[in-house]
Formats: sequence, structure tokens, C-alpha cells
Amino acid sequence: MCNAKINIMTASTLSQISTYSLENQNDWQFEMQRAITDIDELRHQLSLPNLDAMQISGFPLLVPRPYLNRIQKGNSRDPLLLQVLPLGVENVAAPGYQLQPLQEDRFNPVPGLIHKYHSRVLLTVTGACAINCRYCFRRHFDYQANQVSQAQWQRAIDYIANEPSITEVIFSGGDPLMAPDKVLARLVKRLETIQHLRYLRIHTRLPIVIPSRVNSAMLDWLQATRFKVSVVLHCNHPQEIDEHVVLGIKRLHDAKVTLLNQSVLLKQVNDSSQTLADLSYALYDAGVLPYYLHLLDKVQGAFHFAVSDAEAIKLHSELLATLPGYLVPKLVREIPGQPSKTPIFNIG
Repeated sequence: MCNAKINIMTASTLSQISTYSLENQNDWQFEMQRAITDIDELRHQLSLPNLDAMQISGFPLLVPRPYLNRIQKGNSRDPLLLQVLPLGVENVAAPGYQLQPLQEDRFNPVPGLIHKYHSRVLLTVTGACAINCRYCFRRHFDYQANQVSQAQWQRAIDYIANEPSITEVIFSGGDPLMAPDKVLARLVKRLETIQHLRYLRIHTRLPIVIPSRVNSAMLDWLQATRFKVSVVLHCNHPQEIDEHVVLGIKRLHDAKVTLLNQSVLLKQVNDSSQTLADLSYALYDAGVLPYYLHLLDKVQGAFHFAVSDAEAIKLHSELLATLPGYLVPKLVREIPGQPSKTPIFNIG
């Protein structure tokens, strides 16, 4: 559920990849540097000569290789491929689809901070992401206007300090874990000076996309904070969970982090009750509880992923009939101006 604006390694630097040690190759920043950004390379890597894709201006292809390795070669309908594949249909205007479907600019009192709900605020720590999900509701978000330096975070911190009703800060983006650990640790320390803050939540796709992001530096600042920490992962399909993802999740679990997952219901990706059930079991086996199943936010360029409300309700009912209650994610939609996510059953 993220957007990406990141500097990719140049061709001349790529030529030096062979000189890196195995330790470097397991580093998440190295994986970002060698991520797939070219359609032809994607086609070659996946043995898809007839790949129906194109470069999309302003929201280009970005697929790290640890994620690429989980895409089935030769399968143009692979559910992981469909999430990252830029298609010409993204340029087709669809009724009701907007650049900013959640109208977050209405809830943006200071740069870098979004205050939509009573007891919590969201900090857009960075506009960068590890992967460009084609359904991202912030693919047109004005990150430039919300890009703040470390010094400029003081305005957001002052805002939070002056609102005693705020008990939780949510790190978001982009993907907040694209920021260096030193920066994140420093920001957490500054937030800890606000006595009414008790909880830190991190919304991230990085431990799914590049599991090596869960490194010792990250675990150090997570374990050092006084905050109760939750990490909300973004995983849409059981195929996204491999042994490396499970290891990263275990490291977070061992660090006493509460682990939840939110998914987006996507046509031809996970619009099957069996797929969603398999995802819930895979998450739980790895140590993560399903949290939300979001209906697609109507962002311009993503209408081909939409699943109707009627079909979503049917799928969710099937999950309720087959899964234990603690493995059934809440089916929700976000409506601008509402005090919380809205359960789909309450929508006429």
C-alpha cells in the first residue's frame, strides 16, 4: 500500500555487483540497488516473451529480486506478478476513481503528519518504497510537500505534544523502513519525550518484499524503546511467504513485537476464499494475525483490481464459515472523514 521514489543503481555501478561479498548480497540496501526497474529485464527473468506491460510515467516498475524469486516463471497470471506489472489499462480513466481517493490533504495539518483518527496520527517518514504495488492508494500522493528533514520533524512532534488525546504514532510512507535505522531510532527517541504517547505502530511491506530488512540494527531500536510496538505487515497472497520471510517474522516476534497483517482484496490476485484462507493460515503459522482485508481504494490507475462489494461480502462470509474467528480479517473500506475504518457490512 505504498509509493516509491528511490534512486536506483546506475549501470556502471551494477557492473560491480560481482565484487560484493555474500554478506553484502544479503543486505536490504544492496537488494534495493539491484531491484528490477526495466520491463524487458522482468520479461527475461521470468521467461515471459509475450508480457503485456509498459512503462508508466510517474509510477515505474520496481521489483526487488527476493520478491521476484517468488514469482512463477512462465506464468503471466501469477498473483505476485499481477501486483507489480505495469499495464496500459492504468492510463484509462475510470468513473469514480481519483488521484487522492482518501483526501488525505484534508487531514495534513503539518508536513509529514496525517491526523485522521482521534487517538493516533500517521507520520509519512519517507516517500520511498521497496516495491511499486500497482494498486497503491498513495501512488499520486504529494510526497514532495510532505518531505521533511530530520530537523523539520519538530513541527510534527510539537503538534503531537500539544494533543494529549494522541496515544499512538504510526510510521508510514511510502514505507517507513526504507529510512535508515539511525534516522528511525533518532525519531523514536524524540517521540519518547512526549509522555502521553504509549504506542508505536509501523505499517510496512519491507519484511515481506525484502526479508533481510529485519536486521540487528532495526531490532536494536525496536527493543530499546519504551513504546509498545506493533508491526502491521502488508501481505496479499500466501505465495509471498517463503522461508526468508518466516525468519524475519520470527526475529520480530522474538523482539516482543506484536505482528498483524493487512491485505487488499484484488481481482485475479486473492479474490478466492481458498486463497484468503490459505493466507490466514500461512500468516498464523509464521506468527502473524490477520487484521484487515481492505476493499480497493478507488485510486486512478487501479480500477482493474476492483472486486465488487457483493463478491467481497460473499468471500468474507465463506471465511467466517471455514476459519476460526481469530484468523478472519475484518473486511473494511476507508471513507474520508469517518472516525475509523468502516466495516463493509455497514455499507449500503
